[in-house]
Amino acid sequence: MTSSFIRTASLALLLGLGACKVSKDTATPQPELPAEFRNTAAQGDTTSVANLPWKSFFGDATLQQLIDSAIAHNYDMQVALKNIESAQLILGQSKLGYWPDVNFNATYSRTRPADNSLNGQFAPAIVGHKYIEDYNANLGLSWELPIWGKIRSQQDKALAGYLQTQEARKALQTNLVAGVAEGYYNLLMLDEQLAIAKKNLALNDSTLQIIRLQFTAGDVTALGVQQAEAQRLVAAELVPQIEQSIIIQENALNILTGKLPASIARTAQLEQVPLKDTLSAGVPAQLVSRRPDVKSSELALNIANANVGITKASLYPSLTITAQGGLNSFKSSNWFNIPGSLFGIVGGGITQPLFQRKQLRTQYELAKVDREKTVIQFRQTVLTAVGEVSNALGTIEKLKEQKVVVATRVNTLQQAITNANSLFRNGLATYLEVITAQGNVLQSELELASIKKGQLSAEVELYRSLGGGWN
Repeated sequence: MTSSFIRTASLALLLGLGACKVSKDTATPQPELPAEFRNTAAQGDTTSVANLPWKSFFGDATLQQLIDSAIAHNYDMQVALKNIESAQLILGQSKLGYWPDVNFNATYSRTRPADNSLNGQFAPAIVGHKYIEDYNANLGLSWELPIWGKIRSQQDKALAGYLQTQEARKALQTNLVAGVAEGYYNLLMLDEQLAIAKKNLALNDSTLQIIRLQFTAGDVTALGVQQAEAQRLVAAELVPQIEQSIIIQENALNILTGKLPASIARTAQLEQVPLKDTLSAGVPAQLVSRRPDVKSSELALNIANANVGITKASLYPSLTITAQGGLNSFKSSNWFNIPGSLFGIVGGGITQPLFQRKQLRTQYELAKVDREKTVIQFRQTVLTAVGEVSNALGTIEKLKEQKVVVATRVNTLQQAITNANSLFRNGLATYLEVITAQGNVLQSELELASIKKGQLSAEVELYRSLGGGWN
């Protein structure tokens, strides 16, 4: 058997060991999913609104500008992008794991041995003086052979970590888009409620003026004036309360978009924002490939698998090859005298952990436990995702029913307040009936605006929970 054959066989063996992992990966579990979401109107429909780009889902121009600004300037988003850069650098570094470490070293030393030492006795005769100089320049190589799949596991871990940062950015953008849309619709609702409060306040002022005239004429008592004044103050108090909420909401939206607190110009009104006629959720199985948090949990299992492989490989011996070569001389004049100054050292060693074995074994067992936890967390993430979609679908359905009831009530009360005012002016109704009608219509109109905003928010939540908003 020739030496070249032995070298070839040894290289093939090492490459085979490098490609072999000493641990078995846990496959991504197949979570138990329903065939359809609860409250799904269309059975078997695989299309999903989550596939729509956010600019197609949100048609309002002002809202689109706010979302664009948030994606570009939000500080959390900028941090997420920096995390991607960091993970990309780590991934690039991991790809160099199969390469040896190479170092260049140049040294000079000057030693003055004791006169009574062996070197001190012979140095003058050899070098002509009592001190010894050494000139050294060399390249050193150290290479831990890629056996047991350790380096491959490290690369798998770095890749999964990088992909996780990508999913984290997607998840952040999804939540950011939903947060801006929620805030914008809340702002439109507050505008609507402010208009309702001011309209009702003007109505209360008119009623109070009539009651005061009747009090002067002796037709009503002071109690009637006081109750009318109290009803007016209820509407009056709402105005600064809603204006305060508008300021806070505007500031929150500006902070999300990376701007200083300021007012936000808007031309749309709540009633002008159309509701989606149909919102297809698709099938639950699509969540596993669509939602960034589910994908991140799946990648976390890849990292856990890699950690198990790394810790188990640490239990096995490591084989290291070292080499060093360069120029060495005790006289500077002969330093570059080749081949006389050339030297070389080649070595190899096997390191098998002994006293650390309990510690390494514990790390391996902990890595397996962490992997089991990751599997559980993945299942929980999928379950949570399905629940969020089902909640959004249920909310959309029930708010639609509530809106029909409240809209009918508002229409009835608006007719009632017209009738009450007419009857009151003609002395056929009491001031209490007018005040009661005004209070009822105020609360109902405020509630109707809140329900419309809730419907828009439910649409946003469905879009977010399905994994939309990052494309």
